[in-house]
This record gives sequence, structure tokens and C-alpha cells, in this order.
Amino acid sequence: MQLHTGLASVFPRSEALVAATRDFDRGRTSAEALEELYARTETEVIALEERLGFDARTAGYLRWQDLFRPLAETWDGFTVGPVTRWFQTNTFFRRPVLHTPPERRPGELAARLPKPLTGPGVAAAKVLLPGPYTFTGLLDNRSGEPDSALIHRIGRLLAEEVKELRGKGYRTFQFQEPLLVDRPPEGVAAESVLAAYQSIAHQLSGGTSIVWTYHGDAAPVAPLLARLAVGVVGVDLAETEVAKLPMALEHKGIGLGVVDPRTTLVEDAGEVARIVRAVRDRLHPSSVWLSHGAPIDLLPWEPATRKLHVLPAARQLLEGPDGGGR
Repeated sequence: MQLHTGLASVFPRSEALVAATRDFDRGRTSAEALEELYARTETEVIALEERLGFDARTAGYLRWQDLFRPLAETWDGFTVGPVTRWFQTNTFFRRPVLHTPPERRPGELAARLPKPLTGPGVAAAKVLLPGPYTFTGLLDNRSGEPDSALIHRIGRLLAEEVKELRGKGYRTFQFQEPLLVDRPPEGVAAESVLAAYQSIAHQLSGGTSIVWTYHGDAAPVAPLLARLAVGVVGVDLAETEVAKLPMALEHKGIGLGVVDPRTTLVEDAGEVARIVRAVRDRLHPSSVWLSHGAPIDLLPWEPATRKLHVLPAARQLLEGPDGGGR
């Protein structure tokens, strides 16, 4: 069993970066000074990922205002809509408004990736993207296209993005899909989700695809998750009981959200290792990906950093002589 650790979402901005972006909006600092701070902070996140032994680098995606903005601003057919609450949290996003069936503009999303991920080390980078079902379900669709068809269309557009990024050397693609467990699709919508991920799978060319679910119990929708054409299915252990995951997920790669960003309490590495062993013995996954469940930017920078240290500690226990991690 291969064991991986890493970030599963945008990283929280530091207090200095939050203050600087606020000052820039109010005309109190220059674009050059803000850019310098962004670059320095991205370097700090990369250094943290390296210290923690994470397999894939993200640089924090600190410039992404929310999950959808990079697509809403680089695909035709959208405008950026009103501030909207992100599920039952105290974080927010601007709801995309779709006026006409979307079309991508080649090269523009790639230009939005964190700059430290665009150099020679792209193979060690993780690309974070909204999943087609969550993107469709949370936008304001005024295009006239039915949601079931739009899910499939967005899947095809994401597949084109994956193809372009694979050509640049990127290998790991994670699709954020909280809506799959918060509001599970049925009937035609479920078939559209399967077709969307099949389109993406056709463009992976040996890369790794991950669907990460959170903000809901994954057990009821696990049979659908098992049918997705992806290598890894991630679940939020603050919402999902491992013992209730059905055998439909057997032998698939499993992502375990063992860190809960809804609290500052630090998890116990021994308990994390116990959970991983239980999953290994029951589902025999091809790989296990340890991370946080919900987005880590629910926490400020310092508490998030403290909690993430449980991942290398648990990995050490699992990969030790008595751990049985591999």
C-alpha cells in the first residue's frame, strides 16, 4: 500500500498577507509590494510542505480568491456574482453566474497556477480544481442549458484543461466535490457525473486523479464514488465513519481527511495510524492519501500549520518497522 501526505485545499493566508491585500484594496500599498509578499509567502508554504514531507506541492494557491474564480474569470460565458456563504461555514465565495454555455480560453487557467508550480518541478505539483458536479451545483445557471448537460460539458472542459496541463508535465489533479456528499446526485445527474469524470480520465495519460469530498457523509454515496473514473476517492472523517464505508470502494485509492480544520485541537498521530490500518485491513486500498478533510483555510495560518504536523508523525508510525504502512 502506497502512503501519501499533502494539502487538499487552498492554504490560509498569513496575517501579513491578509493585511497587505486589504491595504492594496484601499490604496495603501503598491502592486509591486503585494506581489513581493505573495511570492515570499508562497515560498514559505513550499518550504513547509517540504519540511512535512508532503508528496505533492501546492504553494498554497494563495492568490485564488475562491475555488471557482479561476474558471469563472478564464472561461467564456461567466461573470462573477454575489458573495455567498460556503456551506455551513464562516467563509464565503463569489457565486459564478453563467450566461451562455461555457467555453475555455486555452492557456489562461495554466497562467493562474501558483508561480512556484510552473517551473521545472511541475511533476511534483498538485493541481486543485473544482469538480464538475460541485461547480455546476453552486453556480447561477442562466444559460438555458439543463444542469445534467452542463455537468457533462464542464467535465469535458476540465478534461481539456487536464490535457493541456499534462502536456506541461503536471501529473496530479484533485477535484473538490463537497456537493457530491452534501447533495448526492440521482438519475440523469448521477450519470452525467460519471460521464464527466470519464472525459477527464481519457486525458490523464498516466496522471493521478483525486476526487475529494467533505462537508457530508460519504458512506451513502460511496457506490457512486466507487464508479467514478478516478484513482483516489477522498472522504472527510469528521463527517464519515470509516467502518461504514462499503466494500464497493475496495482496492481503490482512498483519501482520508484525518485532520479536522473545524477545530484547533491537534489530532493524535497514534489514532490516525490506527484508522489507516483499519482502512488497509478492510478495504485493501491501492494507496492511502492522508490530509485534512474540509478546507484547511477554515483555520488561520498558525493553527493550520500546527495541526498538519500530525501527518508526518502518523506516516512515521505507519512506515516504521512495526507500522505496516507499505
